[in-house]
Amino acid sequence: MKAKDIMTKDPRVVTPETPVQEAARLMQSEDTGVLPVVESSASRRLIGMITDRDITIRVVAEGRSSASVRDAMSTGVRSARPDDDAKDVMKLMASEQVRRIPIVDDSGSVVGIVAQADIV
Repeated sequence: MKAKDIMTKDPRVVTPETPVQEAARLMQSEDTGVLPVVESSASRRLIGMITDRDITIRVVAEGRSSASVRDAMSTGVRSARPDDDAKDVMKLMASEQVRRIPIVDDSGSVVGIVAQADIV
């Protein structure tokens, strides 16, 4: 089984300039705890991820009244390819200690996301 067989296709994304409150509302409406961060609205090139935990720890806990995704996102995110074996994606999740891995195409653009629940 390949990543493309189990991934959620075309996940919603945000940019570094997106207000954190907007990202949180998007997480709520999409019923997800994570959003890929892309370099611009015209590009889906992955540059990071933002989670509900990132928002809680880096924005809410610090008492910030306004912040952008750039202030809370994680960078240096590992990704997988659509044709990667699902077992390899699981190994990557384990080694990175994450529950979700973005799936990118050859140009680095987000095409999907695989969560632990997708594999189970």
